[in-house]
Amino acid sequence: QVQLVESGGGLVQPGGSLRLSCAASGFTFSGVTMRWYRQAPGKERELVASISSTGGGTNYADSVKGRFTISRDNDNNTVYLQMNSLKPEDTAVYYCMTYYRLYNHWGQGTQVTVSS
Repeated sequence: QVQLVESGGGLVQPGGSLRLSCAASGFTFSGVTMRWYRQAPGKERELVASISSTGGGTNYADSVKGRFTISRDNDNNTVYLQMNSLKPEDTAVYYCMTYYRLYNHWGQGTQVTVSS
């Protein structure tokens, strides 16, 4: 059974940093691409960042390039999202996601609120 459990969200002031984690289980983590999405109130869910199975390839939404970094630890089945220089518009629920055996699998999400 695929499980994705996000953690690390919270309230942070503009310009601050947070590091999100997503612990994975129930599948061959080192064999799949992992993704972070986010969904702000009243908006559609959007792709924030992705990382290839080996970690050698990453992609970012234009809105987060240069501020966010996605990484992974295949020994510990965990994917991370380091978020720096946070802005109020980064406020959203952040989800990790993977496509495995014909299905999209999502975590429960973690709330990130950027506000002074």
